[in-house]
Amino acid sequence: MTITRENTDGIRALQGLEDDRSSVRLRAALAVGTTPDPRFVDTLIERCAIEPEFLVRDMLTWALTRHPVSMTLPALVREVRSERAQARSQALHTLSKIGDRQAWPAITRALLADADDEVARSAWRAAVVLVPEGEESALAAVLATQLGRGERETQLSLSRALVALGEVILPALHAATTAPGERVRAHALATQRLLRDPDTGFEFAIDEAKRVVALGGSGQAGG
Repeated sequence: MTITRENTDGIRALQGLEDDRSSVRLRAALAVGTTPDPRFVDTLIERCAIEPEFLVRDMLTWALTRHPVSMTLPALVREVRSERAQARSQALHTLSKIGDRQAWPAITRALLADADDEVARSAWRAAVVLVPEGEESALAAVLATQLGRGERETQLSLSRALVALGEVILPALHAATTAPGERVRAHALATQRLLRDPDTGFEFAIDEAKRVVALGGSGQAGG
């Protein structure tokens, strides 16, 4: 059996993904994506689950998007059920980048409410990309159950996901403005504001919403 130059380069790149130096791993991921080979898909996905550096993870995702969807999609769908939070998060992130709606059934309610904030945020982003036409309202209702969750960064991610769905989110937001929890009401109000005025900064919108809620506002301030 003849070992080609391409095979040798591929093996070297895969070995580079395990190097202690992040710069070497980054170059290796670039190399694998530049010359896609279906045999590398499982290794790329496994590396996504443990890679500590954001830039390298992003390059791994790019490398996966360069491979045939028929090879990556089934493996990524399996990965979103992993016990490892980073594995779930990165698989969801990659599915959002691939953008193939065949992956939609994998975006479960459990993932949208995952206890790990990074997994949930990745699930929200993937959901708004993959949701089939006509199911946006149902998705908005599920996403609205997460209003008030986490710190500012997590709340901003949810608001962006909801706003990306458009005006179908208004009934779910309206219901949330009368919820018992002040954090939920404020987050719903801030998201309404962002939908009406996308140029409004989230910090301003959430702080204004908190003032409205603290003053006992109806939840419909500003119109």
